[in-house]
Amino acid sequence: MSLNPQQSAAVMRCDGPMLVLAGAGSGKTRVIVEKIAHLIQSGRYPARRIAAITFTNKSAKEMRERVARRIKGDAAEGLTLCTFHALGLRILQVEHEKVGLRRGFSIFDSDDTLAQLKDLMPGAKPDAVQAMQSLVSNIKNAGLSPEQAAEAARSAREHEAASLYARYQSRLAAFNAVDFDDLIRLPVQLLETDAEAIAAWRERIGYLLVDECQDTNDAQYRLLKALAGPRANFTCVGDDDQSIYAWRGANPENLAQMARDYPALAVVKLEQNYRCSNRVLRTANALIANNPHEHPKTLWSANADGERIRVWECRDAAHEAERVAAEIQFQHSLHEAPWSEFCILFRGNHQSRALEKALQLLRIPYHLSGGTAFLDRGEVKDALSWLRLVANPDDDSAFLRAVQSPNRGVGQTSLAKLAELARHAHLPLSRAAESIGLLKQLQPRVANALGAFSDIVRSLRADANHLPPTELVRKLNEKSGLLAALREQCKSDELFRIRRGNLDELADWFEGAGNNRARGAGPGELAAQLALLSHADKGDPGNQVRLMSLHAAKGLEFRFVFIVGMDDNTLPHEASLDEGRLDEERRLLYVGITRAKEQLWLSYALEAQRWGTKLKLAPSRFFEELPAAELQRDGADPVADAARKQVRAQVGFANIRALLDD
Repeated sequence: MSLNPQQSAAVMRCDGPMLVLAGAGSGKTRVIVEKIAHLIQSGRYPARRIAAITFTNKSAKEMRERVARRIKGDAAEGLTLCTFHALGLRILQVEHEKVGLRRGFSIFDSDDTLAQLKDLMPGAKPDAVQAMQSLVSNIKNAGLSPEQAAEAARSAREHEAASLYARYQSRLAAFNAVDFDDLIRLPVQLLETDAEAIAAWRERIGYLLVDECQDTNDAQYRLLKALAGPRANFTCVGDDDQSIYAWRGANPENLAQMARDYPALAVVKLEQNYRCSNRVLRTANALIANNPHEHPKTLWSANADGERIRVWECRDAAHEAERVAAEIQFQHSLHEAPWSEFCILFRGNHQSRALEKALQLLRIPYHLSGGTAFLDRGEVKDALSWLRLVANPDDDSAFLRAVQSPNRGVGQTSLAKLAELARHAHLPLSRAAESIGLLKQLQPRVANALGAFSDIVRSLRADANHLPPTELVRKLNEKSGLLAALREQCKSDELFRIRRGNLDELADWFEGAGNNRARGAGPGELAAQLALLSHADKGDPGNQVRLMSLHAAKGLEFRFVFIVGMDDNTLPHEASLDEGRLDEERRLLYVGITRAKEQLWLSYALEAQRWGTKLKLAPSRFFEELPAAELQRDGADPVADAARKQVRAQVGFANIRALLDD
């Protein structure tokens, strides 16, 4: 398929700043891939001087595969195609000395950060610590240093957050570590102040492409500006109508700011949709027109109008779920459609319970997105930290988690003291914990605990040289004390069985991946396998109905889509109404509507059971913004309802006959 005129215009312009406003389903990924190909094949830039930035590893992987199919041979070799955080990490690995880091610095994940803040806030309740973690993250996403945060603070709470931020950064420095927010903030700080670094990175990256630019936070936008420089040779692709992540720092105003920062900005609108029926698009356009727009656009399609959008009024959540499940079963039989072509969307994950029950009763296979990923489960992350430390003694982040998993009486203050001693001795933490001379400078109780921990790590490192990885993992779970600690933590045998099963599954992964050899892999081989595990594809849910939140649905598409729970205070969400964020809730529904390729159902309940009390619910105010001509409400069209009942009956009889034939 050739490019349409607007797509072609976005691809061919290679000088100066460009903003491509890509509506839902308008082929934005294809435009980015084609532009990369054009930049390389026209000779404008070699691949090694082009950087394409996405927001997720999944998006980067998909784009990498598409570029590989589009550009044959080695012409694309050296192309940078990664997330913002991966680019920031690459910059810090080169420039670590300039931002006060040593080579081999560690990266703290959210759990690591939470542990440090908890130690810096003695006596604080978990909710208060998590709230402060969010505030500190927001400060970093705004690109502020601890000093700038203190200067900008106005309220007592802001001063408290700025003070905690400064102490937390001192703790990170002691551990030679950064967190994920620093992967953006520190490169920004460097590239806005160091002329030599600025010149070097602008030479490395001659042309910059940014996907989903409406989701950039302030620090990410500043990184874009710093890399682009006065030449501003970049293409940003995004859609202001699909900006739904303000709660995690995204600033859709960056698109408007871009026009102010770059007066020569060329704007191209991609309005032809290749996904949805025109009826779905007219409904989406009518809804989103109620939001203010810097660059208004109207999606259209060469596809057919399609069926009207069904609107269901249900008694309660259970009745709503039963109707959805029955309709999925009916449409599955009528169209012989795979289960994977059906998706149920909701505002909050708690809404999935009634839906799961209804699907189970009809034996409809389903996959619930948004649960805790296997590699993110606490006991799995604990075991992985031990494995990483066995494989790499220089991994300070792994040491910090492993030495506290299980708890052996070595607190954050003691670890900070060890980190200070290690820094002066130019040793990684694990080597410092093995040094008798350094341990003598700690409290005897702490020194004994660290010595015992080091003995276990040394023993496991020896095991790694002769045991297959699967057996090593099982031995580690015993020797480390992880299994014994799990037994103490779990209040029931069933919970212990489940959590122990996660550790067994981790061991089985190595065997399932074909890496379980008769002899040991050795620490180096183990480190490579762990890298593969950390980046393993979580797998396709397969032929199952998808259940997910509206936030999780962005970028996906399905033939049949159900959006449930469309009552006021759910969609739009009550908190959003209280905080005046109705525009973002409208964008969230817009994203949901434009996931539907062929048919769309919108449903709401009249009452809900909450805290033992029945509450009356009102339909979402967004229904008033949808064009009545595109909707079919219950009972509003008796002729269409009668025809649908007849079709359902025919399908039902056909299913019964098929069962009898079997």
